[in-house]
Amino acid sequence: MRLNPADVLNPVFNFLDALISDYGLYLYLVFVWLSLAVIVWVLGGGLRRRRPPGNSVTVNFGIIFTTRPPNQSPPSD
Repeated sequence: MRLNPADVLNPVFNFLDALISDYGLYLYLVFVWLSLAVIVWVLGGGLRRRRPPGNSVTVNFGIIFTTRPPNQSPPSD
């Protein structure tokens, strides 16, 4: 049996259509107020990373391996 995506998602779309037709104005008002609250939160520094109190210096140690070309004899004249 092959399922057509349109047939599977029709109940979801019908539910969303009914929800928007019945409560569209209230959903709009909720989303507007939530977006204003998110904008105020972001402008107030809500997305900045919190720094731990005290020393904030981080030291990373690493080992670097390099290769050198083999020694070559000088050219003879």
